[in-house]
Amino acid sequence: MLTANAYAAPSATEDLIPTTIERRDVGPHDVLIEIKFAGICHSDIHTVRGEWGPQQYPLAPGHEIAGIATEVGSEVTRHKLGDRVGVGCMVNSCRECANCLKGEEQYCLAGNTGTYGAVDRDGTITQGGYSTHVVVTEDFVVRIPDALELDVAAPLLCAGITTYSPLRHWGAGPGKKIAVVGLGGLGHMAVKIAHAMGAEVTVLSQSLKKMEDGLQLGADHFHATSDAGTFETLAGTFDLIINTVSAPIDISSYLQLLSLDGALVNVGAPAEPLPVNVFSLILGRRSFAGSAIGGIRETQEMLDFCAEHGLGAEIEVIPADRINEAYERVLASDVRYRFVIDTATMK
Repeated sequence: MLTANAYAAPSATEDLIPTTIERRDVGPHDVLIEIKFAGICHSDIHTVRGEWGPQQYPLAPGHEIAGIATEVGSEVTRHKLGDRVGVGCMVNSCRECANCLKGEEQYCLAGNTGTYGAVDRDGTITQGGYSTHVVVTEDFVVRIPDALELDVAAPLLCAGITTYSPLRHWGAGPGKKIAVVGLGGLGHMAVKIAHAMGAEVTVLSQSLKKMEDGLQLGADHFHATSDAGTFETLAGTFDLIINTVSAPIDISSYLQLLSLDGALVNVGAPAEPLPVNVFSLILGRRSFAGSAIGGIRETQEMLDFCAEHGLGAEIEVIPADRINEAYERVLASDVRYRFVIDTATMK
């Protein structure tokens, strides 16, 4: 077993602390990754604080992992020593169900194995990227193109694919009007990607404080949802709305902004239910949908797309001893737009 330095939560109510965790031996199909950077996702906070259900502790979160392959198993064919590689939100799946066979492992009917806080195939609890090393089966390791720096690439493994997947699935492109609700870790990548796809992009934010940022990231328009007139002005406008906010919003009001056959897709994951007035759907043949991350094939496609278009996350790199401070700043929306941990500081 390999021992790796890590930061982990001892319980749902305590700060993350430096510790060590064990990684399994490299098997025939495994890749050992020396983690260089790990993004901080709001999901990490929800999970370690038990807001999405009870956890087994200690727990090292992190599912935005970028690093270097330092050992490969004897039967690995997809990766070689020295490759620039990444790991996202899952590290395994059944690989046999209809969804897995379609390359949609994120929707594995048996449940995919999350990068942290999940029961792995050997019965152990997975530990995430807030660590110096991780061992992952080659099928769930992706290649990071040379055109992307590892630090700005790390958040693409969650924030990038979480927004790329619905934009691609619902056909974002030239001639389409796309709205992004919230300009945070997810929202800023949704704007960049939708713009690169050729869509007309509008940001819907609580205020106009981030307007300059939004326009620089690629938005064509920016509106404040705190202004009631926004919902009147934009009624019936959008083909697709991507809601990145992990807090309750008035879904029915946002549905009114859709054109005929438009879709509002939730990628933010609030703990509370989101009630919907069914007439908001019926009267415009509108859809209210959800989307998770993408499969491994689509994640690689997203990375290649971002490399081609020069897209990386807007980041603030921090040492490991500032993780708890970063959590509080995430909750206060005080980051533009993703914290990334320099794992070399985990000593």
